[in-house]
Amino acid sequence: MAFENPSRERIKEILESARNIAVVGLSDNPEKTSHMVAAAMQNRGYRVIPVNPNAETILGEKSYPTLADIPEPVDIVNVFRRSEHTPEVARDAAQIKAKVLWLQLGIASDEAASIAREGGLEVIMDRCIKVEDAVLRPNRS
Repeated sequence: MAFENPSRERIKEILESARNIAVVGLSDNPEKTSHMVAAAMQNRGYRVIPVNPNAETILGEKSYPTLADIPEPVDIVNVFRRSEHTPEVARDAAQIKAKVLWLQLGIASDEAASIAREGGLEVIMDRCIKVEDAVLRPNRS
């Protein structure tokens, strides 16, 4: 069966209920897309939790080496890693009982989607969380 993202209505519900977004592959370089997207989400009121083993803090938040190191619940695991690295991220996301695995625009993996779904997560692939939030929730500040 071919993968399908949730409906636009469901994606809006996911974004409305989410508070903590762990960003795997978040760069501390403001020129990088991951940094720009995470900063925009932070400015829209989400708590961004960086996951980058090579940084201590990003966007004013403590950075964690892995998802398993995050000491609080995670609603969305937003991934900025190449597709071949996403199955491992999906396993880690399931292990911490995140609610959603979100692979950024240009990133897709049927294997990661299967692993995440088996772990009870909803999956969104090849979509930009910043764009989706801006389009579906234009009045959020």
